[in-house]
Amino acid sequence: MPKECTIFWFRRDLRLEDNVGLYHALESDFSVLPIFIFDPKILEELPQDDPRVGFIYSRLEKMQTTLNAYDTSIEVKHSEPLTAFKELSKDFKIKHIVTNRDYEPYARQRDSEIKTWAEENDITFTTYKDQVIFEIDEVVKQDGLPYTVYTPYKNKWLETFNASPEKPVSKLDLNNFLKHRAALPSLGNLGFKESEIKVPEIDLSVVSDYAKTRDYPAQEGTSHIGPHLRFGTVGIRSIVAKVKDKEGTYLSELIWREFFMQILYHYPKVISNNFRAKYDGIQWRNNKEDFKKWCHGETGYPMVDAGMRELNQTGYMHNRVRMVVASFLCKHLLIDWQWGEAYFATKLLDYELAANNGNWQWAAGTGCDAAPYFRIFNPTSQLEKFDKHKKYIHKWIPEYGTDQYPSPMVDHKEARERALAAYKKGIEN
Repeated sequence: MPKECTIFWFRRDLRLEDNVGLYHALESDFSVLPIFIFDPKILEELPQDDPRVGFIYSRLEKMQTTLNAYDTSIEVKHSEPLTAFKELSKDFKIKHIVTNRDYEPYARQRDSEIKTWAEENDITFTTYKDQVIFEIDEVVKQDGLPYTVYTPYKNKWLETFNASPEKPVSKLDLNNFLKHRAALPSLGNLGFKESEIKVPEIDLSVVSDYAKTRDYPAQEGTSHIGPHLRFGTVGIRSIVAKVKDKEGTYLSELIWREFFMQILYHYPKVISNNFRAKYDGIQWRNNKEDFKKWCHGETGYPMVDAGMRELNQTGYMHNRVRMVVASFLCKHLLIDWQWGEAYFATKLLDYELAANNGNWQWAAGTGCDAAPYFRIFNPTSQLEKFDKHKKYIHKWIPEYGTDQYPSPMVDHKEARERALAAYKKGIEN
C-alpha cells in the first residue's frame, strides 16, 4: 500500500532552515517526502564540469547527511518534472505538493503544468514566497503599477519592510519527514563531473566596510553571497536580519536583486528585447573576432582583460569590473548586450536571469533606469581610480607590461565617438 505523503520540492532553496515552503510542508497532516529534480532541459545546455551543478550536488549531499539522521532522505530524479511526478505517484500516494515560488518564465510555465496535472489527480499544489523579501506586487506604485526606476522602488521597499519586517522562519521540525531512504545518483550518472572551480563560502564580515571597499577589485571587499542566494543555500530573511542595521549600501544591493526580479516578472519581453524600444534601431557591429578577444581577455585594456580572465578561471568577476567589461563590449566594440549576457550566463557562478539581464541592459543603456547611453566608462581611468597599484591586473595578467600583452584593440576616444554616433542614429531612426 503506497504511503500517503506531502511532497516538498526543493528548487532554488537548498537548505533546511529559514525555508518558508518547507516549514509549511512539515506542518501538514502528512509526512513529508523531500525531492529534487535535475531537469534535462536545463542541464543539456551545460558543460560536463559546470561548477554550478557540482555546487548543487554538494548541497544535496550535505542535506542528505542531515536528513539521514532522521531516517529519511531526498528522492532525486533526473527527468522532466512532469515525468518525475508521474513516476513518484506510482510509489507514493501524494496528497499535497509544496514548493517555493520561482518567477522566471520557464519556471512559471513548468509550475503551471505541474499544478494542472496535480489538480487532475486530486493533489493540491501550493507555492510560497521564499527567495525574496517582497514579490510581484507587494512593492508597487500608488496606481498599482510596477516601479521601473530603482530609487523610488528602494524607498518603497524600505518603507514596507520597516513597517512590517519579514523575519526568518521559525526552526523547522525535521521529525515530520517520511521515513524513507534513497541514494543520491552519482554526478557521473547525471552526466557531469567535478569542476576545479568551487563556490566560495559567504563572508559577511565585509558588510561593515562594504561602501568603502566594494569598488576595489584587489581587496577582499565582497561577500560572495551571489551563488548562495541564487541556489538558496541561505535564506534571504536571515541575511537581511544580519545586515539591515549596518551601513545601508549592502542592503541596497540586495534590493537591486528584487527590483530586477519584479522587472522580469512584469516585463518578460526583456529576455530577448530592449526594455526601452527606442533603442531597437541601434546598428550593432557584432564583430565575431572582436567578441572572441573580449571573451578571452585579449583586448589590450587591462581592467577589461583581467575581469574576463577572472571570470573564465573562477566563475566570478568583481562588480566594479563587471560594469567596465560590459560597457566596453557594448560601447567600445558596439556588440549587442545579448552576446555579453549569454556569455556571462555560461560562466557566472551567481548567474541569475533577472539580474544578469537587468545589469547588461543597464550597461548598454537599453534597460529600465539604465545608465544614459552617453555614459561610457573609460577603462583606463577606471583602472587608475580603482586599481592604482595594479595588484588586480598583475594577479590575472602575468604578461602585463611585457611584449606579450597586446596593444589596445580600439582607441578609446574614437570608439567613444563611434558609439555616441551609433546610439544617436539608432534613437532617431
